Amino acid sequence: MITTMEYEQAQRRATVLLAQTGLALRQAEIDGIEVADFGLGELEISGAQIVTLVNTERIAAKLLVLFPSQTEPEHTHPRLGAYEGKEETIRCEWGEVYVYAPGEPASHPRACPPEHRKHTYTVWHEHVLRPGDQVSFQPNTPHWFQAGPHGTVIWSFSTKAIDVQDTFTDPQIVRQTVIAGV
Repeated sequence: MITTMEYEQAQRRATVLLAQTGLALRQAEIDGIEVADFGLGELEISGAQIVTLVNTERIAAKLLVLFPSQTEPEHTHPRLGAYEGKEETIRCEWGEVYVYAPGEPASHPRACPPEHRKHTYTVWHEHVLRPGDQVSFQPNTPHWFQAGPHGTVIWSFSTKAIDVQDTFTDPQIVRQTVIAGV
């Protein structure tokens, strides 16, 4: 849970990082930045700021802004009835991001998940993405990422996104942000 003030501050900070990219965004898109704290109340270390540009029945395009060392916790995009789950490509636009998925674990990973939640991170194959680099994930593939020291702006290109249905490894996570007054 976060306060209205924390939510608005995160939106302003995200706007500053988005400006670093030089991308043309409409004011309505800036005003609509979603702040996800994952119900943990520790936005600075576990969270993401999200600009949804398109989300139809077949495709989605989003910009994710992560502050320096901010982590989007480990999650999957599961099957939902006839929908096989979200296939996703993460592409770095600005900054640096460390992305983790199944595979050979990194011997010296660059990212460091929150110490008190480290036990909920199970995949350690590392992809270091810089502007223009990308990695793709099939549905139901566990993955997580952490921004580099200056923050990052990344693209998420995918099939239909139903983020509230994502499955997180950490049982304390709630995908919908709850705002508690001022």
